[in-house]
Amino acid sequence: MNGAAIETFFATLQAANPQPASELRYSSVFELLAAVLLSAQATDVGVNKATRRLFALAPTPATMLALGEAGVAEQIRTIGLYRNKARHLVETCRLLIERHGGTVPRSREALEALPGVGRKTANVVLNVAFGEPTIAVDTHIFRVGNRTGLAPGKTPLAVELKLLQRVPAAYREDAHHWLILHGRYVCQARRPRCAACSVAAVCGFRGKPSAG
Repeated sequence: MNGAAIETFFATLQAANPQPASELRYSSVFELLAAVLLSAQATDVGVNKATRRLFALAPTPATMLALGEAGVAEQIRTIGLYRNKARHLVETCRLLIERHGGTVPRSREALEALPGVGRKTANVVLNVAFGEPTIAVDTHIFRVGNRTGLAPGKTPLAVELKLLQRVPAAYREDAHHWLILHGRYVCQARRPRCAACSVAAVCGFRGKPSAG
C-alpha cells in the first residue's frame, strides 16, 4: 500500500467515523486502565458487563484495593483469566497509591511497571486517556496491518512501529480506533466482509473475494 492509498484509506475511515471512541465503558482514567487490563483475551462486551458491577463498588484505586483480590475476582468471574486479572488489578492499585498518589501515570515506563500492564495496554491508556498518537496493536490491528498491506510485520511490535511510520500524522491519534473497529466489524478474521468494505479499493488483500 503506497502513500496515496494510505491517505485514501484513513480519509475514508475518518469520513465514516469522524470521532471514533473505545467501546470499553469507563468514567475515569483509572477505570480505563482497569478495563483495558481486564480486556486481554476477552471481548469488550464481556468486560463492560463485569466492570459495570465492579466500578459501582470500586471506582478508585483505594476502593478497589479495599475490595481485595477475592472481592474483585467475584465481580469479574465471567471473563477469562479472572483470578490472575484480579491479582494484577489489586496489585496495580496498591502501586498507584504508593508510587503515584492514586493517579494513573502518564509515562510509558511507569505504566509498564504496573502488574499486568504491557505495551499494548500502556498504548491504549496513553492514546485514549491522554491523546498521545500511540497505536496499540491487538489481534484486530495485527490482522488488518498484515492483510491490507498497510503495515505488514511478524510481531505486534513490528506492526506498531511500521504503522507509526506510515500513518499520516493527521490521522495518527485516532488510527488505533479506526483500525480496531475495522478489524472487528469488517476485516474479520475468518470471513472478511470485503464486499461491504469502504476501503477495499486500496486494500492489498490478495484473497479478496469477487464482488459477485
